[in-house]
Amino acid sequence: MQLNHIKYTDLNSRQRERYNFQKIAGILADYGFSSIKLDDDWQGADFLAQHIDGSTFIKVQLKGRLSFDRKYLNKKHFYCIPL
Repeated sequence: MQLNHIKYTDLNSRQRERYNFQKIAGILADYGFSSIKLDDDWQGADFLAQHIDGSTFIKVQLKGRLSFDRKYLNKKHFYCIPL
């Protein structure tokens, strides 16, 4: 089997969200987190991450670009955008 790199720009919005989740989950794993992708936003989160200490949970919202929206004010989320 031969694997080829994909172009991020060739992905549709749903595929980009999955791609970004996988990239971020891999980074969080290096810091002791296990991530769970949610099918639907839950309390504004696209996925949850639990630390190996068993008591630290974070809610993560994936964004396609930097933006500011009032609906995210006063929520205890982490926001991830592609660089």
